[in-house]
Amino acid sequence: MKRHVVFLIIIFLTILIFFFLNLILGTISIPLKAIVNILFGGEGESAIWQNIIWKSRFPQTITALFAGAGLSISGLQMQTVFRNPLAGPSELGISSGASLGVALIILLSGNIAGTALSQVGFFGEVAVSVAAISGALAVMAIIIAISQRIRGNVILLIIGVMIGYIATAIIGVLKFFSNDEDVRAYVIWGLGSFSKVSGNQVYTFAIIMAILIPLSFLLIKTLNLMLLGEGYARNLGLNVKKARLYVICSACIMTAIVTAYCGPIVFLGLAVPHLCRTIFMSSDHRVLMPAVTLTGASLALLCNLIARMPGFEGALPINSVTALIGAPIVISVLFGKRKNEISD
Repeated sequence: MKRHVVFLIIIFLTILIFFFLNLILGTISIPLKAIVNILFGGEGESAIWQNIIWKSRFPQTITALFAGAGLSISGLQMQTVFRNPLAGPSELGISSGASLGVALIILLSGNIAGTALSQVGFFGEVAVSVAAISGALAVMAIIIAISQRIRGNVILLIIGVMIGYIATAIIGVLKFFSNDEDVRAYVIWGLGSFSKVSGNQVYTFAIIMAILIPLSFLLIKTLNLMLLGEGYARNLGLNVKKARLYVICSACIMTAIVTAYCGPIVFLGLAVPHLCRTIFMSSDHRVLMPAVTLTGASLALLCNLIARMPGFEGALPINSVTALIGAPIVISVLFGKRKNEISD
């Protein structure tokens, strides 16, 4: 147990380091003394520097912190409930549902009104967020309704994937009939970004996630029982049907909120649980839940830091960075498990 605590402390320290580096580094160089002065309410610093810190870097950093933690918890919950190492937050079609909602706002409104609703200033940004949440929750409602009728987790997972394909097909049709400018706006949204959340939105997002993440910890005992298999869990008094519903709702809601604010972020929810199982050498969710929360936050901060490193004009798409980091992690973990199976 001491080993686990040491690793958690180390990961927490990396969060503090990456958090501070996200505020320091960027395309515009700001002296460290000035950043510290701005953060602690000091006056006399350049208004431009203050705007860069408070309206750009700080919101991005907070968004990355909570988005990484939320997606990682969702990934762990999905992998546990479906007993599938390749299950992730997007496997039930939740991200595809959010993407369809955004496509209807950006692509369909552009065809009907001539101007995409997403381009109408603040109202357009709110409309995109609402559309993403509505699309994600609509798919979640379908999945929950199906889960009440179907006992098999594998069948439910396959149905979720098929719903994702249907949403993708509809999006493809909308793209075909849309103009280039609207398609480009949708594609940019689909690349994912932690910089989309700004102003008061970042505080709304942070408050929502600060409520959802602790609530997900209430499912630790349930997740540990589900690891034993449905038969054992039922014998120990767990209502498997309700437990599965609670876990799916928790994972889907967090995925929906993150997707609404940041776009569909890939690989964090899939890679982080594998990474934590390897580092902590445990399947106990009393260890894994805080581990994936901290590791997901740290890895998201690192990805955001790489995406906007000095030397890049603007910022790289966050999904390009998460895929480059997350895919090798999953491959290495799977290869490590394969070697252990062969040696055994």
